Amino acid sequence: MTVAAQRRLGGSAEASRSRLPVAGGIAAGLLAVLIATWLTRPGPTPGIPMPGGLVEYGLPVSRLVVDLAATAALGLSLLPKLLGFDDPDRTEPIAARARHWAVLSALIWCAAALVATVLSAAEVQPGTVPDVADYVDRIGSGQGLVVSASCALACATVGMLAVRFGEKVPAELRVLVAGFGLLPIPVTGHASNWYWHDVTMVSMELHVIGACAWTGGLAALTVLLVRDRALLARALPRFSRLATVALIVVGLSGVFNALVELLLSPDRAFPESLVTTRYGWLVLAKTVFVVVIALLGANIRWRLLPAISRQAPTALAKWATFEIAVMGLAFGVAVALTRAPVT
Repeated sequence: MTVAAQRRLGGSAEASRSRLPVAGGIAAGLLAVLIATWLTRPGPTPGIPMPGGLVEYGLPVSRLVVDLAATAALGLSLLPKLLGFDDPDRTEPIAARARHWAVLSALIWCAAALVATVLSAAEVQPGTVPDVADYVDRIGSGQGLVVSASCALACATVGMLAVRFGEKVPAELRVLVAGFGLLPIPVTGHASNWYWHDVTMVSMELHVIGACAWTGGLAALTVLLVRDRALLARALPRFSRLATVALIVVGLSGVFNALVELLLSPDRAFPESLVTTRYGWLVLAKTVFVVVIALLGANIRWRLLPAISRQAPTALAKWATFEIAVMGLAFGVAVALTRAPVT
């Protein structure tokens, strides 16, 4: 085998390993959302048609793809801010890859949101050809999905300009467009029907943005920088500060959202509802995942970061892969929570 062929094979193997954290997170999210959907599926009601399996399971899966693709778009858009702009010769090859992948993520986000719109219309109009336009016109969740798809398309458009013109298209603009596209997502869940509408909507939006920035940023760092110790030593401390803020926002808003939903349940009293309802079980599962993620993040910050700052070899890739997998589980449960009744 020639040296060039060996290098190509080595590069392919290294690229495959670099994509392992993303693949693990997606697989964990799919597993969690399918199991959680099965556990919380309502029983048949006489005289009321039920949606088929394609809608019942396809809708949460498409919603999960929306969340994960939006998370990737935001994290990849954040990466130039984490790298800084004082050494463009070194950072530009990484930033260029991030810009291309951000466009792909935004296009997947747009397509998944449109699929979720059609499946959502089919869910509320079972047994007939769904009237998607009527569903979007009458139902807030449909409008939220369409707005999210539109924002994803805008994100892809700005990203294509960045691919063409590089960092002349400000990273702040790409982050703003991607972040704005996350705001309609809570409209498609429980928050659209809660009694404390304004407060819970703001809380849910903070929760979504914090979770996506945290997860997307970690995934981007792990995939693109884990083998470049110098750039990792520059970017990881900045991300660690962002992750700390995100953890506080996600934790506080998640507790508030869950308490409001459980306290407003007309069927079960709190705290009994936390352990006697399927919604409560999902809340407990997500809480466990968030605690595990926080512990893994603390391990990276307090045990690995000092060595990374010295550009010493560490097991960051393995720990980050584990953390992203648990994040995928949390995302899958979160999607199921937006659809699960408090029963």
